[in-house]
Amino acid sequence: MEHLFKLQQHGTTLSKEFSAGFISYITVVYIIIVNATILAEAGIPLEAGIIATILTSFFGCLIIGFWSNTPILLIPGMGLNAMFTYTIVQSGGFTWQEALAMVFVTGLIFVVIAFTPIAKVITTSIPTSLKEAINIGIGMLLILIGFDNAGIITSSEHTLLAIGDLSSPTAISTIIGLIITVLLFIKNVPGNLLLSIVITSVLAIWMGRTDLEGISLTMPSFEAYFGVFGQLSWAQAGNIVFWLTSLSLAMVVVFENIGLIHGHTKMLNRSQGSKKALQATGISVLASGIFGTSPTVASVESAAGITAGGRTGLTSIVTGLLFLVSVLFIPIIKIVPSSAVSPILILIGVIMLQNIVHISMEDLSESFPALLIIVLIPLTYSIADGMAIGFVLYPLLKLLLGKGKEVHPVLYFIAILFFSNFVIQYVLT
Repeated sequence: MEHLFKLQQHGTTLSKEFSAGFISYITVVYIIIVNATILAEAGIPLEAGIIATILTSFFGCLIIGFWSNTPILLIPGMGLNAMFTYTIVQSGGFTWQEALAMVFVTGLIFVVIAFTPIAKVITTSIPTSLKEAINIGIGMLLILIGFDNAGIITSSEHTLLAIGDLSSPTAISTIIGLIITVLLFIKNVPGNLLLSIVITSVLAIWMGRTDLEGISLTMPSFEAYFGVFGQLSWAQAGNIVFWLTSLSLAMVVVFENIGLIHGHTKMLNRSQGSKKALQATGISVLASGIFGTSPTVASVESAAGITAGGRTGLTSIVTGLLFLVSVLFIPIIKIVPSSAVSPILILIGVIMLQNIVHISMEDLSESFPALLIIVLIPLTYSIADGMAIGFVLYPLLKLLLGKGKEVHPVLYFIAILFFSNFVIQYVLT
């Protein structure tokens, strides 16, 4: 283990890595049910979608763990699954088999970028202010997701967002759980996040928010999955819209992952690990189309494992193995309530906000696009859309202010791609 993962060099231990892997799993296991439900609306059978999500997550976590030795999780991305189902299939009129072929094309493009100097060119072309903004915006999104899942914040017709029912058992247990989580974290109690999940879960059970009846070990049907695995369709390969849509998807996937991986490796103070992490992510996206699901991303919730002490790929591998084992106990997964996960997400989000000190506020041409990214990622509920607006505005402002030479030529090209994606996604569909 020491030779393979260099635990001592990275200041960690086996117990820390296993604990971080378990915590990571608890924070992302929701994706099994949620992703499968969204894929079902594209026509993929629910049980097939469950298995596809599990196998894709297992493969993704293992390949990034072994290849890059970073505690990053690769799972089907929220937002990308919605793009797969609602934009490509339902609005675009493609079948889910054709959409899977687009995911495969996206993976090929990603792999070419990740394994060539193109990745470094793209990364160096993005200014520090925008990189930091992506990380902070993701933190804001985590906070919003945490409060939303707990019902503490809810949608409103008049004010967009409003305070929810704070007297509900879920809200109460989340608030108590958040206080416990923060106290355990500040006091640096060993296994603090895991202990928080256990305490809050027990509290939710005691308050009657978790139904323990009917829990059993069951295996989903693999028969339906065999009709999804490898079922890519190239029937529309002669259609220009097929390739434009694939390019649009690829652009969103690549830049979202660049932003996420930058944020995670920054938390680890190991920016040199981003190259191999990006390569592993590209391979994982390629495999997603074959396994039968929407593209994977370097999950936002990877920050949970990092915060819990995960420092090497062993954390990701533990999470991946737990994903595989979860085929046996999907009903038990549902026991962990949202009120146990929400405090973790909120805490991590707040920690990520601290990076705002690295954005210079003196030059508005630098800070304004960055601040827009920070605000729009949670408001649009989309990392890709929030990024896109900032990436388009940054070179535009510099150009209009006569500072166009300060912008890397590649960033102009990226801005054009993001703008084109907006036109394709929100104007032409």
